[in-house]
Amino acid sequence: MNKNLRYIVILGVVFLAVFILLAISPHDRADWALENLLTVLFIIVLIVSYKKFPLSKISYSCIFVFLCLHEIGSHYTYAQVPYNEWTQSLFGSDLNSWFGFERNHYDRLVHFSYGLLLAYPIREVFIRIAGVRGFWSYFLPLDLTMSSSMLFELFEWGAVEIFGGDLGIAYLGTQGDVWDAHKDMALASIGATITMLIIALINARWQRDFADEWNQSLTVKEQEPLSEGDRI
Repeated sequence: MNKNLRYIVILGVVFLAVFILLAISPHDRADWALENLLTVLFIIVLIVSYKKFPLSKISYSCIFVFLCLHEIGSHYTYAQVPYNEWTQSLFGSDLNSWFGFERNHYDRLVHFSYGLLLAYPIREVFIRIAGVRGFWSYFLPLDLTMSSSMLFELFEWGAVEIFGGDLGIAYLGTQGDVWDAHKDMALASIGATITMLIIALINARWQRDFADEWNQSLTVKEQEPLSEGDRI
């Protein structure tokens, strides 16, 4: 077993342990199942695609951290993750009082982490499959993170329309904020922007052809409009 595969297996075993532990007596079993529907499908895709398209250790690490955060949210339901009780026990005061929060913000953290942690794996996919370079290798991961965040909000809306009742309310987790979906999308976008900026700054410092690659990515490759060329 090579080092890369060994590392991935370790992450997989640890996540499986986290998944099983947090699957025991969740706050709301129906909500837990609904929260983990996409998670299970995503993990299946990662496993099936590994042989032909293994990701980097950094990408798998980012995915691992994000999924662990998600499992905590699905265990308690996002609106009821007891982080205030945890900080109260550790530091003698609750986290919300430090920042003047009036609601449970764990869902905000995970939406922010979605952009912050998954933009890098998305960028790797764009570079290795689509062959994007320069400006597009930073813009397209940001764009996909923003659009997929929007799609997830639509998915939540659809789930609420289908299931309704307490399950729909628990899954949506707006906590009475009419701008909840907008704020979630904004936080995911901010997280992805931070990641892309960090990567761009690192590459600008260490990648010798960074400027040339950036400029080349913005040059016109096809002079003729598509409808007047060989393709439409």
